[in-house]
Amino acid sequence: MKKTFLLFCAVATLAACNQSKTSNSSAKADNQDLAKVFDNYFEESLKLYPLNATYIGDNRYNDQLPNDGSAEFLAKSKAFYENYLAQVKHFNREDLSEADQLSYDIFTYEAQLNLDGFKHHFEYMPFNQFYALPLTIGQLGSGSGAQPFKTVKDYNDWLKRVTAFSVWADTAINNFNKGIKAGVVLPKALVVKAIPELEGLVVTDPTKSLFYGPITNLPKDFSAADKKQLTEAYKQAITNTISPTYKKLADYLKTAYLPHARTTSGYSALPDGAAKYTYLVKQQTTTDKTPEEIYQLGLKEVSRIRGIMDSIKTSVGFKGNLQAFFEYMKTDPKFTPYKTPKEVLDAFENIHKRMEPSLKKMFNHVPKTPFEIRQTEAFRAASASAEYNQGSADGSRPGMFYVPILDATKFNITSGMESLFLHEAIPGHHYQISLTQENTSLPKSRRFDGSENAYVEGWALYCESLGKELGLYTDPYQYMGALGDEIHRAIRLVVDVAIHTKGMTREQAIKYMMDNEAISEQGATAEIERYMAIPGQALGYKIGALKIRELRNKYEKQMGSKFDLAEFHNQVLKDGSMPLAVFEAKMDAWAAKQ
Repeated sequence: MKKTFLLFCAVATLAACNQSKTSNSSAKADNQDLAKVFDNYFEESLKLYPLNATYIGDNRYNDQLPNDGSAEFLAKSKAFYENYLAQVKHFNREDLSEADQLSYDIFTYEAQLNLDGFKHHFEYMPFNQFYALPLTIGQLGSGSGAQPFKTVKDYNDWLKRVTAFSVWADTAINNFNKGIKAGVVLPKALVVKAIPELEGLVVTDPTKSLFYGPITNLPKDFSAADKKQLTEAYKQAITNTISPTYKKLADYLKTAYLPHARTTSGYSALPDGAAKYTYLVKQQTTTDKTPEEIYQLGLKEVSRIRGIMDSIKTSVGFKGNLQAFFEYMKTDPKFTPYKTPKEVLDAFENIHKRMEPSLKKMFNHVPKTPFEIRQTEAFRAASASAEYNQGSADGSRPGMFYVPILDATKFNITSGMESLFLHEAIPGHHYQISLTQENTSLPKSRRFDGSENAYVEGWALYCESLGKELGLYTDPYQYMGALGDEIHRAIRLVVDVAIHTKGMTREQAIKYMMDNEAISEQGATAEIERYMAIPGQALGYKIGALKIRELRNKYEKQMGSKFDLAEFHNQVLKDGSMPLAVFEAKMDAWAAKQ
């Protein structure tokens, strides 16, 4: 999955706009005023949530870590959205340019959605085994993530930032305790997975710590005095702050929290759980589809894709049923040909090379941001999915496609390697995120906001459907892998909703997933526990992809021979991430002009 970040923003210091609503004669000046509001919004957001700044390559706040679960922080965030929403609504939408109307629509939708979330007290479950600042801190502090370690200041920035981690952890424990009192607690199945992740980052020898990585790779041009001082400072930070903080969190979960964790799987077991889940569905799909509508759509898609899978099974001459075919693809040695992680990474690079000629015909705008394929770090590989981490807008940090490889000899080629690359890497997340960041005509609040899950993940899943057009999926087993990825997203519509509204248990959901796709029990367990940890997030993929495909089919029929696929893709991507409701209106307006 792509790294998406909610922009938590500080209280606005800008006085509210005092001008009267715009008139047509002064629209240009007022557009400039609106641009200033958006710029101020973006700058304030980075001050309050400085990790976002780090991830987009803005290094001004690399020494800061927000205590984002504190009552003070939450109050500032809420006041911020209220303030800026009022400022933006002060402008008369009808008097704005087309581009500014789009920014207006995106902002007002997102800001209101963020405000609606504050009443649900999601801070009572501050982290879990899948979505957790303690894991993000590990990535940043390892020296291989977004936090830069190139100058002495960079090294000192990290020391200051990680010092605040202990305060954050105390607040997290306090919020967990509030959740216990309110009956808002994590499932036991998730807590027991989080404990070893935390314990794995506790060391007695600081030189063996993941956080010692930047010292192992100290730049050669640092002075001897700086190297000595930083080495000692990092050892002290690991020994006195980092390891004790991880131990404190692990011990708390194990001894104080676990006895209160619930045996149920879904949000329906929580107080006001139905309202919480309905909110998350809207937040993650940016549509008004109800959970039940999404559930029924999922059942239909699972049935449709199973039909295609069955025809492929027949075409390769396999005699058993689909379940037996899944088992054959999981277990036959010919599907696990790799011996080393490098061979797996090279195979992904080969996919990239094979599709490049066709790619040029389908995209006439490509990113300048460099791109790399990397193996996921060992400390988080066991519970990680393949994912894309965005590069920086100035190109100094490449976009990175991370592949978790626990054992290369068990890496199965029928797992959908081609579709995975199309989704997570090119033309999926790398094209979408990089092109948006590189588009300096957009307000910064849009250039660097990847929080619209249904658009971002919908685009990436739509890209998987381009495989045959890109010269891939020629091997029936790779195509089965792609269909496996597609049915996987359809299954999500069924199990995510069923877990959180229909009382489906973790075990029932794992079985449903294994019955309908070629996935191991370990893989299905990790997936189902992900949906338990971050409800609704997995719905955005299929909902977004179906919308993009629906619009493409509609415009192909409307325009006939005038339809230009490369231009369609350009229009989908050029304005960046946005709610699906706003996206559809924008695309229809473009098509009407053709």
